[in-house]
Amino acid sequence: MTDDTSGTLDEALQRLHAAGPEREGWLSNHAPMAVEALVRHGQERTVHRWLDRYRHKLEEMPGSYARITEENWREALGDPRHLADWPAYFGRELSDRPWRDVLAVWWPRLLPGIAGGATHPLIRVGHAVRTLLDDPDGTTAPRTAELAHALGYWAARHAPLPPLAQLPGPASGSAADALAAVEPIADKSGGIRERLPRLTALPVWPPSARTAPPTAQAPGRGPADRPEDARRPEEAEARRPEEARRRLVELVRAATHRYATHGHGEPVMLVHAATAPNAVLRVLPALPRELWAPSLDAAWAASAAVTAVYAPSEPLPADRLPSAAGVTPEEVFARAAAHGDEHAIKLTDTALDVARGARGTDATALAAALHACALIDPAF
Repeated sequence: MTDDTSGTLDEALQRLHAAGPEREGWLSNHAPMAVEALVRHGQERTVHRWLDRYRHKLEEMPGSYARITEENWREALGDPRHLADWPAYFGRELSDRPWRDVLAVWWPRLLPGIAGGATHPLIRVGHAVRTLLDDPDGTTAPRTAELAHALGYWAARHAPLPPLAQLPGPASGSAADALAAVEPIADKSGGIRERLPRLTALPVWPPSARTAPPTAQAPGRGPADRPEDARRPEEAEARRPEEARRRLVELVRAATHRYATHGHGEPVMLVHAATAPNAVLRVLPALPRELWAPSLDAAWAASAAVTAVYAPSEPLPADRLPSAAGVTPEEVFARAAAHGDEHAIKLTDTALDVARGARGTDATALAAALHACALIDPAF
């Protein structure tokens, strides 16, 4: 939990809420996510100095395009002209209803657009929900407002993946082997907005769905969308909420480990193959349990899609793999904070989640974080 007796996080969020979610028409504002991670890992004394240095990447919130209501929200979904209108809509919703209730309604609506904004809106939601879960006796206004901004950003940039054919999953059934089985796209020109539409197929994972026919389906959909009597017994078992959560933990660990060996393919963008599913994992405790299995499906689609469009064809040679020997998790995060880049901070934040969830020290997760700091240019 965040031990933020100084109120630094709330101050930082208030400072940031005058800014828009993007700059230069597309690039995401990472500041709310980075400052939450800094505070969580004991670096609250660095937050305002970090924000001062990040200030040149902030733009004012754009003007309103048109008010969003219960009658017209479907037409406004995925329309970036509403970058200011969607946070205002969620601000009204959260002032009238408990935040968990709003999240339960909107999570399944937004989940099919998990790749929108290069997964940044989802990741911002994950950070926002984590702060609210830290406050069981009531929510601070800046943290509730941050959830409104995060959900609003996701709604404005909502963008489903193209229909994808299902390829056979790995025989082992592991998340690591499933990521290894993802075929890179042939044309890697352009940015993520140009690359994602070139996806045509992904391996089926988790393994309970391996017997599904290889037909096109919408992202985030899987065995849970088929009639109950059409599912095999092993599929029904795997759709249980706790099994979905266990598989999601496995996916986050596998994607983090893979960054250690494959992050050189695109050091910044491949961060999201791990941080996007981890954002979903962070939100699970706030969701109704019947949403856990479809959340796993969407998390896999997002992680695999980022892998497909950015991963290199070969891993690093064994003699070039990073090492975290003798380094504690606290020291690793302190290095990320000193490095200053928002992507390095967020990947390290996820790596520490993985390390702390392991039985013992997860040296590979820590090495992945150090690798991010080595591969990504320092901010300061």
